Amino acid sequence: MALTPKKRAFVDALRGGASNKDAAIAAGYAASSASQAGSRLAKDPLVLAELAALGFNKNVKASKAPAKPIEPAHETLSEDREPSFDLSKALTFSDPKAFLLATMNDFEAEPKLRVDAAKALMPFIHPRKGEGGKKDEKEQAAQRAASRFGASAAPPLRSVK
Repeated sequence: MALTPKKRAFVDALRGGASNKDAAIAAGYAASSASQAGSRLAKDPLVLAELAALGFNKNVKASKAPAKPIEPAHETLSEDREPSFDLSKALTFSDPKAFLLATMNDFEAEPKLRVDAAKALMPFIHPRKGEGGKKDEKEQAAQRAASRFGASAAPPLRSVK
């Protein structure tokens, strides 16, 4: 990862002989917080690595500075490995819910594909608590209360002769 413009200016000011506070002010930090910013930047691994690479030895210890920047690991697909998604298998399902359930439970599929299928299937199996709405909740509560304490239904009317 490269240095930001402020960190680059901080390194240049340090090389010029400025203190941490003065270098932070020169880099564009506020004078009221320059002391803290200078101290923080002086401990930054990227700044330490840049100072070590330039041969500047002020407060730089070789053990703290990384030898080379850490690069993110990229997963590469080899030519002999085929993608695990099979279109012919997907076309056998007529119901999307059944397809998502089969994909989620397929141990041969890629883990990311399985997780994505589980996320897409979630609203079908576990609806959100608030999807019914307040009116529906009140109506259901009233029906439950009426069934316990309410009067029984009126008897059917019959004609008397």
